[in-house]
Amino acid sequence: MSKRSVLPMESYRLAQYAVQVPCYICEGGNSFDAELCRHCCAPMALAHQANAQKVHPKMVAIVGSSGSGKTVYLGMLTDMLSRQSDRMQLLARGAFSITLQQTTVGALVRSEFPDKTPNEADRWCWMHCQVQSPRFKKPIEMIVPDVAGEAILHEIDHPRSYPALRSFFSKCCGAMVLLDAVQLESSEQTQDFFAMKILSYLCELDGDKKKGWPARPVAFVLTKADQCEECFNDPAHYAQTHSSGLWRLSQERLTRRRYFASGVAGACAYRPELGGRVQVPLRIEPRGIIEPFEWLIDQVVR
Repeated sequence: MSKRSVLPMESYRLAQYAVQVPCYICEGGNSFDAELCRHCCAPMALAHQANAQKVHPKMVAIVGSSGSGKTVYLGMLTDMLSRQSDRMQLLARGAFSITLQQTTVGALVRSEFPDKTPNEADRWCWMHCQVQSPRFKKPIEMIVPDVAGEAILHEIDHPRSYPALRSFFSKCCGAMVLLDAVQLESSEQTQDFFAMKILSYLCELDGDKKKGWPARPVAFVLTKADQCEECFNDPAHYAQTHSSGLWRLSQERLTRRRYFASGVAGACAYRPELGGRVQVPLRIEPRGIIEPFEWLIDQVVR
């Protein structure tokens, strides 16, 4: 004697996997339920949100060498813009867009700097946000990732080693290049060399004088300027004096460029730990955080 039962046929669900969803960064095909792009590891939520809103977000690159302060700057920028009610406002799109702000502010509250951004692409923080300002007729949808400085350098030295970076840089409408002012003042040329490399890489990626990187706005931000007070007086002169190679290259390659100085920690100290010492912020006094981003967005929308 056999038992009979009715089982529903659910093979129709396989049809959903037959239609590929293109990644917003690299345009590679992915299944509809993928969390990260299988080609470049960018969040697929970026593609789903863009398709749902039928809006193509603009992309801005914030680059700098390892330790230049990208995570701190971007985290503080998003926190300040998300809290102010006038001038320029920022609204996060999706819970994943708040992770960087939460991590940075949480670390600073504990009198610590956030951990170094991992080199693995699947561990980068991506931020999809809406920028509003009384000067804009419509809000601007924008995508900004926090990318590891070592990964950027590796992509420059070995092109196509990070597919997400090459695709992202080619689609960006502008960039902010962060330079450690403390290292520049100590005559270390690491910052100068990195900035020259990234600028050359971008111009080689798209060298069209009308639509390529030579025509796109680039803001050079001297970070940790609270430890080099003269940076705030004249950032351009400071860069010309301490980063002459970058200064000449930017004058020759870029038509829209500007230099800024910024600082997050009003004062820093060193805390002894096992195996050495760690720099910690004593107080938080953000200066020059919004101005570079504000200038860049004005250049993008005009």
